[in-house]
Amino acid sequence: MSGASASAASPTEATASAPAVRTRMAVRLGLLALGAAAMLAGLYGGLWRLGFDLPHATTAGELHGPLLICGLFGTVIGLERAVALGRGLAFLAPGFAALGTLLLLAGAPVPVGAAAYAAAALVLAGATLVITLQQPAIFTVTLLAATLSWLAGDLLWLAGSAVPDVVGFWLGFLILTIAGERLELSRLTARKRGSEALFLLAVALLAAGAVLGPWDALGAPLLGLALLALTIWLLRHDVVRHTVRQPGRTRFMASCMLAGYFWLGAGGLLLLAMPPADTAFGYDAALHAVLIGFVLSMVFGHALIILPAVARVRIAYRPVLYGPLVLLHGSLALRIAGDVLAWQDGRLASGPLTLVALLGFVAAIATGIQRR
Repeated sequence: MSGASASAASPTEATASAPAVRTRMAVRLGLLALGAAAMLAGLYGGLWRLGFDLPHATTAGELHGPLLICGLFGTVIGLERAVALGRGLAFLAPGFAALGTLLLLAGAPVPVGAAAYAAAALVLAGATLVITLQQPAIFTVTLLAATLSWLAGDLLWLAGSAVPDVVGFWLGFLILTIAGERLELSRLTARKRGSEALFLLAVALLAAGAVLGPWDALGAPLLGLALLALTIWLLRHDVVRHTVRQPGRTRFMASCMLAGYFWLGAGGLLLLAMPPADTAFGYDAALHAVLIGFVLSMVFGHALIILPAVARVRIAYRPVLYGPLVLLHGSLALRIAGDVLAWQDGRLASGPLTLVALLGFVAAIATGIQRR
């Protein structure tokens, strides 16, 4: 669910004893730490994939995508959903995702880690199904479709498919999760004619493109059109068109969203103009436009809501948060330029800049923690 849904403590947590609360918080913080470990390992492997000569980076480089998508986002999204639902079994989803990360980093065979990630997706799908049955709506069905997309990708990877062949399903997991949450919040604004039709069209195109994959001659344009349709929907119907005019934290969050929507649309255009099957860096450009420009920008924007709900801390908003945000998008622009122009120096320089942006944001968040 969205950050707004996770912001209140569950009834069981509100009435739990102090030792039980401390145990639950230790579990949550441990899962967050393992999600952070997946992020660091994935980023380390990403630098190796760009061409940096780094020690012991081969495994992390080969697992770059799974660690970031399944290890990081699977853990964090699963944890957020479990907190929102307030049921102990739901915490098995982030638990299995964290276990998959530990197994892969420890050198276990890929199918073993993939099986753990698939178990995480299955539990998350079950938890989301409970939410959907409690509150039937297009946005909850979209969140359920997102978890099923993750599960499909995990099962294909477990069966031996290569990461580029399943990445469409993993992108669907992240994109539909964000889209479902934004659709939920769009109910706060007046409904415009054609809103649901455009949203459902984007979801249908995304599903078809994910099944075919970005390397398919038809899959790439379908995914590109899906991203463009979803961008148009978000820019037209999302509440950020109004909240960006407000000061402080609200404007920062809206700025993150709008910057992310720009890169989502850019990813769609790149898939249409530079199909991965026909260009050297088309896959890299489109994939990172979505994962860095869209998904990580959403993470920046939601962190001030999600982390307090999950970790029960108060995080102060400070304008310094704009620094890592600007650096993140600047590094991505450099990478896209490197991909489009086949400019290897630009691609190399973008990697460390992205890492600095992420670590800078983490540092700004950590130093802004005020109290429990």
